[in-house]
Amino acid sequence: MATSAGFLARRAAQKERVRLLYRRALKDTLNWAVHRHLFYQDASDLREKFEANRDVENPDVIDRLIDDAEAQYRNFQHPDPYIVPWAPGGSKFTRNPPPPKGIEIIYNYGKED
Repeated sequence: MATSAGFLARRAAQKERVRLLYRRALKDTLNWAVHRHLFYQDASDLREKFEANRDVENPDVIDRLIDDAEAQYRNFQHPDPYIVPWAPGGSKFTRNPPPPKGIEIIYNYGKED
């Protein structure tokens, strides 16, 4: 019983690693593709690479395949990934931050004292 529980836990961990790797690789593919029609083709190619090993059953082979795919992903990661402008690290993130506490802003536009 313990062996089957360990096997199932290992398989679940492998599935999670594959899922996360696929998502990261797919998002990174969007960084490399300039236009959507190019992205769709690259995304299909990526899916085919993952589907090619879908029927592998040996856990040791699966671990080796995942390690190789993660290493390949690290080698081909985009050096300057796209960041949504309003997200942390984006070009508009905290562009106009509020002034520090204790500093009052006086607006006297067109008003006479």
